[in-house]
Amino acid sequence: MPINQISSVKNNSLSFGHGHHVENKNCSPKLKRAVTAASALGVGTAYAIIAKKQGFSLNPSKIFKTPIKDWSLIKLYDKKHPERKLIELEEWEILGLAAGSIAGGLTAGAVVDKKKNFKAKAREAVNQFFGNVCVPVAFVKGAASLYDKYKKPILSKVPQIKGDGKSIKVLNKSLKCIPSAAMTLAALGAGIVSGNRLSNILNEKVFHKKTERHIKKTDFAPHVDDIGMAVSLMADKSKLSTAITNTVPLFLCVPGIQAGLAQEK
Repeated sequence: MPINQISSVKNNSLSFGHGHHVENKNCSPKLKRAVTAASALGVGTAYAIIAKKQGFSLNPSKIFKTPIKDWSLIKLYDKKHPERKLIELEEWEILGLAAGSIAGGLTAGAVVDKKKNFKAKAREAVNQFFGNVCVPVAFVKGAASLYDKYKKPILSKVPQIKGDGKSIKVLNKSLKCIPSAAMTLAALGAGIVSGNRLSNILNEKVFHKKTERHIKKTDFAPHVDDIGMAVSLMADKSKLSTAITNTVPLFLCVPGIQAGLAQEK
């Protein structure tokens, strides 16, 4: 499973904006470039390891001889050729990509930025990985497993419209997508809120910082993978689900960038 800084916007107890540190206002262009490049490098390295383990070649000559549309990062599912190998990004792969991103961003931030800001970067790195990636992924994985276990009885309760027309078939198929989508999106929302609470606990109990970390717009970037998991529940394999999966590495650069740019107020 797996999006841009905005000004603070409060909604009851949640606010979308800055937390206990400032990421961009005092960051030099040099720092931003270094952190972005290092986060992308970290994700790229993790992705290469995953691809190699799944049987894809890392030989440059083989890669450039392969049509671009068949590269692992671009290839889409084709129902006419279901045997074609596709990259699989599940929970462990997501965690690996996030770890690579954060390691890269944190390292670049530590090297390029002022030493006094390293603790803020380390805090944000921990918050991003555990609160913003691990917890939501675990929630979505749990929802997916629960849905798979009770899929038949759940779908038997979904109303279907009688008829043989093409539009009716499409509508009936769409209705059957609703339970899985609702479960996964509810789990994702609960996971994001729970992950944010974990981050606040870590700030207070581990880092001894009594400042509240609010949910930010960028916190939703790593969950493109979770949306992909929701799509996969609706249709095991489709062009849409594989297209979303292929964007996951790009969005998982965000946790590393957030960690590398974090600064003390």
